[in-house]
Amino acid sequence: MYPAGMASTTRSRSKVRERREDVARRVLATVEELMADGTPYTELAVQRIAEQANVARSTFYLQFPDKSRLLIALAEHAVDALFAEAFLWWRADHSDGQDGVDHAMRKTIAAYREHRRILHALGEVAGYDADVAAYWRGRMRSFIDVVQERLDTEQRAGRIDPDMDTPTTAQLLTWMVERTISARSHHDEGPGDARIARSLARSIWLTIYGTAPAAPPAGAS
Repeated sequence: MYPAGMASTTRSRSKVRERREDVARRVLATVEELMADGTPYTELAVQRIAEQANVARSTFYLQFPDKSRLLIALAEHAVDALFAEAFLWWRADHSDGQDGVDHAMRKTIAAYREHRRILHALGEVAGYDADVAAYWRGRMRSFIDVVQERLDTEQRAGRIDPDMDTPTTAQLLTWMVERTISARSHHDEGPGDARIARSLARSIWLTIYGTAPAAPPAGAS
C-alpha cells in the first residue's frame, strides 16, 4: 500500500497523463479529419486545429511544441502501417517465391493509399524541415537495416551472389519501392496497382535471387 500522500500524488500524475493523452488523441484525430476533407497539412493553421479539437492554443503547444512535432506524431501510425507487410516478408523464409513479395507489395501499396495524405505531407515537409527529415531518414534507415540484414544472411548461406554489395542493394530496393509507390499515389487512383505490385515484386526478386552464386572451380571440394 502507498502512503496516503504518495497515493494522492500518483493519482494526480495519472490524471495529468490521461489529460495529455486525451488532448493528443483529439488533436491528431482533428488533423486527420481536416486533411480528409482535402486541406493540405502545410495549409492547416494551429489556431484552426486547436479550435476544431476544442483545445486551447497554450494546451496545444504543451503537447506539440510546433507543427513539425505534430506531423511526426501523426506519421507514426502511417509509417508503421506502410512498413508492416514488407517487414514480414523480409523476415519470412521466402519459400513461396515471387508470390510472397507480390503479396507484400500489394499490401504496401494499399497501406500507402490509406495513409497517403499524411505520407505525402511527411515527404513534402521533410524537404525543408530538419526535424521531420531526420525522423523520416531514421525510419527509412531502420527498414534498410532489416533488408541488409536479410541480404547478408542469404549471402553467408550461399543463396545469393557473393559479390552483391548488400548495403547499397538494400538502399536501392527500399527507395525504389517507396519512390515508386509515392509517385503513383500522387498521379493515379489505383486501377493499375496490381500491375505495379507484380513489377516491383519481380524487380526485387530478380535483384536478390536472379544471379546465382558462381559455381566452384572444377575439382574444388
